[in-house]
Amino acid sequence: MSVQNMANVKASEPPIPMIEGVCPMPDIAQLIGGKWKLIILQILIFQGTKRFGELRKLINGVTQTMLTNQLRALERDGLVKRKAYPEVPPRVEYSATPRALDLKEMFHAMHAWWERNKEN
Repeated sequence: MSVQNMANVKASEPPIPMIEGVCPMPDIAQLIGGKWKLIILQILIFQGTKRFGELRKLINGVTQTMLTNQLRALERDGLVKRKAYPEVPPRVEYSATPRALDLKEMFHAMHAWWERNKEN
């Protein structure tokens, strides 16, 4: 941490929690990092269950392939639940899992940070 950054840290703030000296940030970044995963999670957490086409319309600039890959990764990591209905044409819905819903407070904290710092 730079001297300038150290000056900005309050003495009363606890250090970043680590388990056995290992920082969890790389694992967290793997789970939710990247542009699309956070946007997908935000939509599913705050707007509820969505079909693939609805997600694609809500996420400006995401390709079908990228959305598919990101949804598969989120599903694999237990953050998104995929439900396929045996209909013609097939209908698939995506929703946030309880594990993902635990991120709601983090999204609120990021929003509050943005509001405090958007003009800096």
